[in-house]
Amino acid sequence: MSDLANLAKKIRIHVLNMTTTGKSSHIGSAFSIVDILTVLYSKIINANPKNLEDPNRDKFILSKGHAGAAIYATLAEHGFFDPEKLMEHYQDGSIFSGHVSHKGVPGVEYSTGSLGHGLSVATGMAMANKKLGKKNYTYCLMGDGECDEGAVWEAAMFANHHKLNNLIAIVDYNKIQSLESVADTIALEPFEDKWVAFGWKVLRVDGHNFEALEKTFKEAQAQSKPTVIIADTIKGKGVSFMENTVLWHYRNAQGDEYSAALKELEENS
Repeated sequence: MSDLANLAKKIRIHVLNMTTTGKSSHIGSAFSIVDILTVLYSKIINANPKNLEDPNRDKFILSKGHAGAAIYATLAEHGFFDPEKLMEHYQDGSIFSGHVSHKGVPGVEYSTGSLGHGLSVATGMAMANKKLGKKNYTYCLMGDGECDEGAVWEAAMFANHHKLNNLIAIVDYNKIQSLESVADTIALEPFEDKWVAFGWKVLRVDGHNFEALEKTFKEAQAQSKPTVIIADTIKGKGVSFMENTVLWHYRNAQGDEYSAALKELEENS
């Protein structure tokens, strides 16, 4: 198993334990972005526990804030805080809320959960950095379902108008949102064409292929316009009975389901 695959396995096990212990939701949404976060924080983003106060560091916004368990676990595995603290997730008084919060959590830039707002925040950060002459990047990871929100497309227009080539958006295109498929809620296709029409560079990638993800992130950094990476992913990736099903948007694994999920992650990831 590669180092990245082993790290992604650890993060998924953290997420499983966190959501089971806290009886929280969104394990499917968290699992679908683990491989993206693994590559981003291991290979791409200039953000680490030693440069948190550096104004020139890269910024990351998790716009799909309901998948907060995944970013908490990723940050813990990269030394932002002790992984043992993850078990406080979703407990009374914990800093690790279900929807991601920046309050008291090293490495989290902004609290999210009200869908559609993250890209606007990231766009503002990117524009400020560009005006200040900084050479850093702002990354924003969105859900496909939140692209139903008009605020996403307002931000997309703004970013193109101001030529924010320091802004890189990633869409977790797992094709399932809260209650049913994306296609049956509000169809996004032709999805790539929409972003092109808004003036963005569009890249498409298998969101579970570590090598392809790293290559795509580096290609995005070299563009002269804002870039969106459409990452084709599997909701619930890593546990067969969670994959590609809407049930695990809100459900958490208890009892035999937890044991089966843990066994599968330990054996097959």
